[in-house]
Amino acid sequence: MSGRGLGYYILIRALMIIPTVLILYTLVFVLLRLLPGDPILAVVGTKHISAEQLEHLRKLAGLDKPPYVQYFEYLWNVLHGDFGVTLAMPMGKPVKDYIFLKFPATLELTIASFIVSVFLGLLTGTIAAVKRGTWIDSAMRLYSIIAYTLFIPWFGLILQYIFGLKLKVLPTSGRIDPGMYIEWITGLYVLDSILTGNLQAFISAISHLILPSITLGIVLSGAYTRLVRNNLVDVLSMDFIRSYYARGLSKYKIIWYGLKNAFIPIVTLMGLQFAILLGGAILTETTFNWPGIGTFIVDRIDYRDYNSIQGAIIFFAFFVSVISLIVDVIYALLDPRVKY
Repeated sequence: MSGRGLGYYILIRALMIIPTVLILYTLVFVLLRLLPGDPILAVVGTKHISAEQLEHLRKLAGLDKPPYVQYFEYLWNVLHGDFGVTLAMPMGKPVKDYIFLKFPATLELTIASFIVSVFLGLLTGTIAAVKRGTWIDSAMRLYSIIAYTLFIPWFGLILQYIFGLKLKVLPTSGRIDPGMYIEWITGLYVLDSILTGNLQAFISAISHLILPSITLGIVLSGAYTRLVRNNLVDVLSMDFIRSYYARGLSKYKIIWYGLKNAFIPIVTLMGLQFAILLGGAILTETTFNWPGIGTFIVDRIDYRDYNSIQGAIIFFAFFVSVISLIVDVIYALLDPRVKY
C-alpha cells in the first residue's frame, strides 16, 4: 500500500457520489420541464376545472414558483429525507413511501438476474477457455455476442410466448399469484416467504421470478463470458499452472486455481453489471409487469409527475453509486497493486 491509505481512498470515492447524483438530478429536472405537458392537467384533464382551481392546484404542488426556486427547494427537501408528494393520483402521497414499497421488487429481480448472469457467464467462459481453439470455444464466444445484443423487451416477449402461452408452465407477469398473501418483512417475496415458512408463497414467488430474471440474466451474461474466457486463457498459460500439471493435480483443481487467479477483473465487472442490471430492470419490469421502481417511473412519466420521477431517480442513482463504491473498495482489497 502506498499513498494516504485505504480510508482516504474510500472518502474520496464516497464524496464523488455527491456530484454524480447532483448532475443526474439536474438533467432530470431540466428535461422534465422541457417536455410538453402539464402535470396538473395530465391528472385532472381540461374539463370541469376553472382557471382558479387549476392555479390553486399548481400552487399546492409548488409549480407556481420559478424553476430555479423549485430546483433548490426540492434539493433541500431531499437532503432532509423528503422526496415530496405525488402530483398524480393518488395525489399528495409521500413519494418516499412509494420508493420503499416498490424498490424491494426491483432489488429482488436484480439479485436473481445477477445470479443468473454470473452463473452463465462463469460457466460459458470457463468452457470456452478450457476448450480454446475448438468449435465449442467458437460457440461460446458466439453466445456471448448474441446474448449481449438481445433487446430485452423482445427477448422477454419471446420467453413469455413460449413458456407462458404455449407451454403454460410459468407465469408471465406479476410477483405472486393473485390472492396469495406474504407477510411483509423485507419486501423481498422469496426471502419473506422463507422467513415466515410459507412454502406455497415461496413456490409462487420463485415461479414468477424465473422468466424476468432469466431474460435479464442471459442478456448480461455475455460480458462475463468474454471476460472470463480471455482472463482464464491467460492464466492457464502461466508457469504456475504448468507446475500444477507436473505435480499431477487433477484438471478440475487446476481450472479452479486458474479461475481464482482470473477473478479480480471479474469482480470489478460484477459491480458494474449490478448497476447495469438495476437500469435494465426497468425494461424487464415493463415487459413482465413487474411492480418495481421501473414500472413506477414509467407510470409517473405519463402523468408528468415531477416529484415522483425526480425522487425515484435520485434514490436509484444514490443506490447505484453506493454499490459502485463497495465494488471499488473490494477491488482495492483484492488487488494489492491498486494505489490509494
